Amino acid sequence: MIISAGNKEIFDFAYPIGIGMIESAINLTRLCLFNKPYYLIFIGSAGSYGKLRIFDIFETSSASNIEHCFLKKECYTPIDNLIKNENVSRETIVNSSNYITTSTLLSKAYLHLGIDAENMEFYSVLKVAKEFEIPIKGIFIITNYCYENAHNEYLKNIDKAKEKLKDYLIMKKYIKE
Repeated sequence: MIISAGNKEIFDFAYPIGIGMIESAINLTRLCLFNKPYYLIFIGSAGSYGKLRIFDIFETSSASNIEHCFLKKECYTPIDNLIKNENVSRETIVNSSNYITTSTLLSKAYLHLGIDAENMEFYSVLKVAKEFEIPIKGIFIITNYCYENAHNEYLKNIDKAKEKLKDYLIMKKYIKE
């Protein structure tokens, strides 16, 4: 089953589960309780902390939930804030938060931790899939850099990004034309 966040990221072949960590977790849990899929593919946009370029596409099963205060050493968490695919030695890690990074300095701090991109939903989606023992991967396209103009860049690129992502999914045979 292919799922996406929704809003501007609606696809005719994907089930929208909501924006942000809370909506996506609630709606994916509901879906798994009543119609448990055998395999999940979460598709969507991601912001780059600087290493990945606009319209780069990558696949991953690794995500973190690190907030900016953690980078500034102003908070701590008792949760395991990293879900990593143990079968892959180097995989792109996507950070998830309900906030979009707009700071070049903070973007560099994420890169220093080995995290290359951010997507609001992926960490919670991975947690739900893990709880229901459903294999999962995320397929993302970079729409913006996590800098000052992140939102405007996202809005400018999302339509073209959706087309490129659909073409990629067809080429990889995840979907049919």
